[in-house]
Amino acid sequence: MQTAIIGSGAMGSGIAQVLAQAGHKVFLYDTQSAALERANSSLKASFGKLAEKGKISNEQAEAYMANLQFVDSLEALAGSELVIEAIVEDLNVKQTVFRNLEAVVSGDCILATNTSSLSLASIAAACKHPERVIGIHFFNPAPLMALVEIIPAVQTDAALPAKVRSMVSSWGKLPVITKDTPGFIVNRVARPFYSEAIRLLEEGVADCATIDAAMTAAGFRMGPFALMDFIGHDVNYRVTESVWQSLFFDPRFKPSLSQKRLFEAGYYGRKSGRGFYSYAAGQELPAAQDDAALQKRISDRILVMLINEAADSLFLNIASHEDLETAMTKGVNYPKGLLAWGAEIGWKKVLQQLEDLYDYYQEDRYRVSPQIRRWAEAG
Repeated sequence: MQTAIIGSGAMGSGIAQVLAQAGHKVFLYDTQSAALERANSSLKASFGKLAEKGKISNEQAEAYMANLQFVDSLEALAGSELVIEAIVEDLNVKQTVFRNLEAVVSGDCILATNTSSLSLASIAAACKHPERVIGIHFFNPAPLMALVEIIPAVQTDAALPAKVRSMVSSWGKLPVITKDTPGFIVNRVARPFYSEAIRLLEEGVADCATIDAAMTAAGFRMGPFALMDFIGHDVNYRVTESVWQSLFFDPRFKPSLSQKRLFEAGYYGRKSGRGFYSYAAGQELPAAQDDAALQKRISDRILVMLINEAADSLFLNIASHEDLETAMTKGVNYPKGLLAWGAEIGWKKVLQQLEDLYDYYQEDRYRVSPQIRRWAEAG
């Protein structure tokens, strides 16, 4: 199968690696020849490292590189059966690319975007044949992360999501299908992990280190503040703000001024040397408060907010029960699926915890999903 990737940055190169290893003939396109040279070197190095570690043979490394062609002409993509766009998150730029692309490829070619936050309907609207446009959202780094979100637009042909799901599975990935809604599954459901942690900090319930320790004790690989600093506030804050604005300023997704100030100051986290924590040379991270009861209260509150979001995503038919669980365990490595976790705690108990938060704060951010009420009533 001949495929093409538009954009040879880290994400585009990563997707190209996945497809090359799946046996596809891949055309990696970029307008910048220097970017293509960097991608070529990077992919050679990646396959070389895999061969050094014994994960693939030297012959396989050479074969995978032979599957790749680096091109700076859009016309070179004419014979592709699938094109995945992986460029800057700018709607106007993406629409222009899709218009130009549609004029080059055959009528049977699937046009996909790797967007993590933009409306699929808006991207598809740029095309004369929007029914062949779909989202195929990889997580970074694409060769290592198993999850891929598949997002049909309202215009997408009804048979295409299942076809793409089968295709993504053949690449050795775990596909989930999600509605074209802000944040899709992962970036929507995960918001309380960050926002409720910041709220606890702002209220003075505990410091960053104690909140992080509470969540790692609950089974999460990283605490929210360490993770935000790792992702970078230039990325994490923008995603939060984008989801909030796109959901018509729903209070449940309201960003935090504390994080916005870090973003405005250029304190992006690890990449800048300072975020919620300082990463200056010789600087040790602060110790957590040794209070098991406090940490349990913290993790319980953040966890029920996450469970509430997952339940509401099911209630609103954003994704199936199975796909919601897969997305959170494989996309952000949560220790358990949130819906299974809620059932384990007990839906009546989850409902009570959320109602207590709502009664105390009188904020719509703590409103309970009707799905949780249904499960609690059903016992």
